[in-house]
Amino acid sequence: MIIKDAIREVGIHSDKKTVPLIDNRLRRVMKKILVFCLITITLNIPFYSKVLAADFKNSPHVNSEAVILMEEKTGRVLYEKNADLNMYPASLTKVATAIYAIEKGNLNDIVSVSKNARNVDGTRVYLEEGEKVPLKKLVQGLLINSGNDAGVAIAEHMDSSEKAFATTLNKYVWGIGLQDTNFENPHGLFNPKHTTTARDLAKITQYAMKNEEFREIFGTKELKWEGVAWETTLFNHHKLMRERPYEGVTGGKTGYVDQSGQTLITTATREGMSVIAVILKGQTQAVSYNDTIELLDYAFTGFKVIDIPKGKEFKTNNNTFVTEANKSFPISKNEKVREDITGAGVLEIRNQDQALIASFQLNKAKKPETIEGRQKEKQDEGLNPKKYSYYHIVSLLLGISILCFFFRFRRNKKRFKKYC
Repeated sequence: MIIKDAIREVGIHSDKKTVPLIDNRLRRVMKKILVFCLITITLNIPFYSKVLAADFKNSPHVNSEAVILMEEKTGRVLYEKNADLNMYPASLTKVATAIYAIEKGNLNDIVSVSKNARNVDGTRVYLEEGEKVPLKKLVQGLLINSGNDAGVAIAEHMDSSEKAFATTLNKYVWGIGLQDTNFENPHGLFNPKHTTTARDLAKITQYAMKNEEFREIFGTKELKWEGVAWETTLFNHHKLMRERPYEGVTGGKTGYVDQSGQTLITTATREGMSVIAVILKGQTQAVSYNDTIELLDYAFTGFKVIDIPKGKEFKTNNNTFVTEANKSFPISKNEKVREDITGAGVLEIRNQDQALIASFQLNKAKKPETIEGRQKEKQDEGLNPKKYSYYHIVSLLLGISILCFFFRFRRNKKRFKKYC
């Protein structure tokens, strides 16, 4: 009705007498339109507030400066806050040092501890100068007890010096996909250029957890330690693994220097879903653990895992692709998903907002090999008479006809020409 009124009012002829009248009527129409818009907005405010309030209520409440929650298998980020902000990681650096040593070194190597390693600051496993220690034992001391001396010994064994090790380690993690990381040492003691992000730390942890050796050491709660200067039992510093146990925690690493605040990495698994939580610059130790629990609770209560069985087929452009192994991906309870297959055989899982949840490269399906199929192939190869008898008869008759025609042509050219 308002639009019709506007058309009707504007349709008046505009001579000198009617201009003021048109102006007044247009003002009245514009006021009606404005009132209509205000009413519409007002009626919709409760709806938008409800949706935002619901999202806010369901999201985790974290106080640390930068955090990320990642599903381990697909790498899907379930929650993030300042995940790409450059921060000081402190001893979370040791996750990168450990997986580098495991993959690029020989864990059975015997490492000779230097004076430099013996005298490093911070947390130690009390290595002595000249002590001979297996590389695997150094990795254990690095991750379980956060030994800075073990980190230096590893670096010097792998690349002759801490500086050379940092250069190689950076190239290694960049190759894995870390984009905002620069390490200056193997342990995380403060250096203004030694920075990374919550996202990169989640990525390197996700990568490392694929390694069985790393996964075992990362999840070790305690270990008997026998060294030249120190015989004890090492206890993992991560409180959710011992003093404050959380169901499903599979590993963790702590870190702290004055400039970094409390830092924490935690891995956990429940009901087939594995997640990685990274906390950077927690104000206190209690805050970092409370934030971690908040993230883990959010993951395990708000998300579930959808499985795609091995052997499931997907068809596109007359091609069939199949899953060679079981696949899985996480979705929230409010999400609806669709499965799309590209021409190259990439299965893409998207939600109702078209956001990509996960993608999997599938293999092209092989044609089923049956007894009938094998017999058919043999018949094809051997030119089976039953299959090709009609073809042979027609070919034979055609050949005879051509020969007869040729001989008749040779014998009676003139008659043939006259016939033509």
